[in-house]
Amino acid sequence: MSNEMKKLSTDAYKGVRDFFPADMAVEKKIFDIWRNTVEKYGYEEYGASVLEPAELYRAKTGEEIVNEQTYTFTDRGDREVTLRPEMTPSLARMVAARKRELLYPLRWYSIPNLFRYEQPQRGRVREHWQLNVDLFGVESTTAEIEVINIAYDITRMYGLKDADFEIRVNNRKLMNYLTRDIFNLDENAAQKISKLIDKKDKVKPEWFEAAATEVLGDKTKQFLILLNSKNFEELTKQLPQTADEHVGIKEIREIIAGLEHLGITNVRFDQTLMRGFDYYTGIVFEIYDLNPANRRSIFGGGRYDDLLALFGNEKVPAVGFGAGDVIARDLMETYGTLPKRGELGGIPASADLALCIVGEQNTPYALDLAQTFREKGIRVAVDLSNKRLGDQIKNADKRRIPRVICIGDEEVKNGKLRMRVLESGEEVEGDEDEVVKIIRR
Repeated sequence: MSNEMKKLSTDAYKGVRDFFPADMAVEKKIFDIWRNTVEKYGYEEYGASVLEPAELYRAKTGEEIVNEQTYTFTDRGDREVTLRPEMTPSLARMVAARKRELLYPLRWYSIPNLFRYEQPQRGRVREHWQLNVDLFGVESTTAEIEVINIAYDITRMYGLKDADFEIRVNNRKLMNYLTRDIFNLDENAAQKISKLIDKKDKVKPEWFEAAATEVLGDKTKQFLILLNSKNFEELTKQLPQTADEHVGIKEIREIIAGLEHLGITNVRFDQTLMRGFDYYTGIVFEIYDLNPANRRSIFGGGRYDDLLALFGNEKVPAVGFGAGDVIARDLMETYGTLPKRGELGGIPASADLALCIVGEQNTPYALDLAQTFREKGIRVAVDLSNKRLGDQIKNADKRRIPRVICIGDEEVKNGKLRMRVLESGEEVEGDEDEVVKIIRR
């Protein structure tokens, strides 16, 4: 038996990512887009533990999801615990706990990391970060208009133009009207049709029609005509005239008109958009990338007025959406808008100034000088490598640090500092205060 220790693998756990500094800088840029956008609308950030009782997810999503798609384990106190696969149950728990103390409308957002045990693929991993935006306490469609407007703004901040994506909307109330009043389906059959509609673009037409026939029988033809309607008006014209006043249709019209009033015109009705209809109670929406490299939903959300029902609370109107960091990065890569260090509007350098040291005896002075600059709001990196001066300057340049000051015997003696701007080669001379003024310009 060998006494040598087995070498550990340098690979990350399957389906999760390591973030080296360059990756972390891109991640931070995505988070900055999210935070800066939602906070412009007055949203406040909240958080919660990554650990929740497993029963919370069983109550919301069912036994199968918990057993097959979550990281669930028993802790040392014999409690069954789950690494959160989504933030909504935690949010519901928090709002329900202080429902009567909170001020409405309630505008909250979070950027948690989430865990799902599923097959890793493009746009999907086992751990990711997700922006969650929720608006509580507004019954009218002005809530949907505001939330969709936020999602639109974020998409534009990713670097997409209006022609690159579209906002697709549907309504649970309208689909309930179709399944219940037009096709006379019971709850079980309506659920089967809803799940079938969700698969429409992923299966062959003949398979879809056969599956629909099993549920609808001789009403399948009418169902397919409605489902294949080219636009909102074409669908509503085929419904009984009284349906024109149905609340689901009215809400869709209000939202499309409200967004157009804000200058958002890339909106379309999509009767095949389902987004887990068991969960939503009204409008559902997705922002869909039209680029062939992605062609997928990049945001999704809607109205869920029954959010607090898990805790036996009375209803609170709620609208929200989620957006993942993996898809955000894929999008920005596709459209060439991933930030690069040093570029205008890109990732800032790790420091504003690098101090190079000529001679170890000058290190104490350099460290003291760096601290003085930091106290005045200047980010400073001190090269402690004792390498040749040329190598220290090259190192700063590779790190995209824009300015360098070299500290030698002369600088220590007279306090005069010579700062070089690496991109232009320009040099300026002055004392500490003058250097600070120049950097702050």
